[in-house]
Amino acid sequence: MLAILDYGMGNCGSIKNMLRYLGTEAEIVNHPDRLEGAKGIILPGVGSYDHGVKYLEQFKDVLEVKVLDEGVPFLGICLGMQLLLERSEEGHLAGLGWIKGAARRFDFSAMHCDEQRLVVPHMGWNEVRPVNQSKLMSQEAPDSADRFYFVHSFHADNVPSENQMAVCHYGYDFTCAINDKNIYGVQFHPEKSHKFGKHLFKNFIELTQC
Repeated sequence: MLAILDYGMGNCGSIKNMLRYLGTEAEIVNHPDRLEGAKGIILPGVGSYDHGVKYLEQFKDVLEVKVLDEGVPFLGICLGMQLLLERSEEGHLAGLGWIKGAARRFDFSAMHCDEQRLVVPHMGWNEVRPVNQSKLMSQEAPDSADRFYFVHSFHADNVPSENQMAVCHYGYDFTCAINDKNIYGVQFHPEKSHKFGKHLFKNFIELTQC
C-alpha cells in the first residue's frame, strides 16, 4: 500500500488518481497509525512553511521510524520537498532536516533588467535537467527533455551537491529535485505534469516494490 499524507496542505486526490491510472492503489492517510503497512509514502503540500511544519508534527515520530529506520521510499512534492530541508526563509520553524539545505525566495535583484521582470511565483511548465543519477529519474523519459509543471515562490538552496537530483532554470539555475538514499523530493508537481509526471510516479512505484 502507498500512503499519501493528508495533513491539510495538499491535493491528495489528484495524486491518488494518477497512481490508480498507473495500476497502483494508494490510501489517503490522515492519522499516523494508518502508516503502519505503507510500502511507500508521498508528502504533497501547498501553502506556508510554518503551517506545514505544524500540521506534519503529528506524523513526525512515525515517519522517522518508517523512513529513516526502515528505509521506506518517501517522496515530498512542492512544499513537501521543502519540508525535507532544515529551514525556510518563509517561516521560523525547523523542517524535518532529513536533507541539508534551506528554502529561499526567488531573488532577481542582482540580475539583468529582463530577468528582474520575472514574476514570482514561478508558475508554468519548465524543463528539468538531472545532475546526478537517481532511481526516481534514471530511466529515459518519453521525450528527450523532461518538462514539469511548477507553482512556487521558494526553492531549495545550499543543498550538498551529492543530494541534488535535478535543476531547473528560472532567472538562474536552482535545485528542483533532491535525494538522499530512500528520500526524494521534487519542487514541481508530477500529478499535473502529464506523461512526465506519470513516468516519475512509475519509477517511484517500482522503488516501493524492491
